[in-house]
Amino acid sequence: MSLTVAFDTSLSVDDLALYISKLLNNYFPDSHVVDPAHINEHLPAALERLATCMSGIHRKYFNERNHVRFDHMNSDHMTMFLYLLGNTIWNQSGSVTIPTKLFYLNKVMNAVDLYFSVKMPEVFCLVHPVGSVIGNAHYGNYVAIYQGCTVGAVDGVYPVFGEGTILYAGATVLRETVCGDNVVFAARSFVINSNIPAQSVVTGAFPNEKISPSRRTVKDRMFDPLVQGEKRAT
Repeated sequence: MSLTVAFDTSLSVDDLALYISKLLNNYFPDSHVVDPAHINEHLPAALERLATCMSGIHRKYFNERNHVRFDHMNSDHMTMFLYLLGNTIWNQSGSVTIPTKLFYLNKVMNAVDLYFSVKMPEVFCLVHPVGSVIGNAHYGNYVAIYQGCTVGAVDGVYPVFGEGTILYAGATVLRETVCGDNVVFAARSFVINSNIPAQSVVTGAFPNEKISPSRRTVKDRMFDPLVQGEKRAT
């Protein structure tokens, strides 16, 4: 891995492949038994993507002083990893059998609906995202999604997000909504078919949503390293 941060995992690659295969076979005991070797084949690429992703998230439990550790017992880490593994297998092999099971496993374990074919950006952060439905929108880099959020389509039309987006708890973004860079959706905000300018904070719900200017970038709020002694503000 060409990373400038230290990266390690709570399980070795072989143990992680065995662990994932056991989860899949226990939850879905059908005739399509998942061999650990089928997982192991794609793990290096998936873990490299996870390391790159987590190295861009400068917050507790993700990247602390340029040390990144994937912990299989951290549910946020696992939510992101299961998506990345499914997406990697699908991209590399074209097979949908194991990716579909990984998608379903993510719903069972973490109550997250994030299909393996959704194209998440290189750096994204899922923060206790229980109950979130993350649809097939266009996501710019540096997106953070909290619990109970919905990104979805109406009549097959999905939103478009620029670089730098935060969806706080319960935010909903639907249909032909186009967002500029550095947009923050406040808790329980709701928009549909809206044009959101760059550097904005969205509050309230359609048709009475309010768009206010934001003084800080999303990277500054969530992804950039903190200055010593500084506290992360939301």
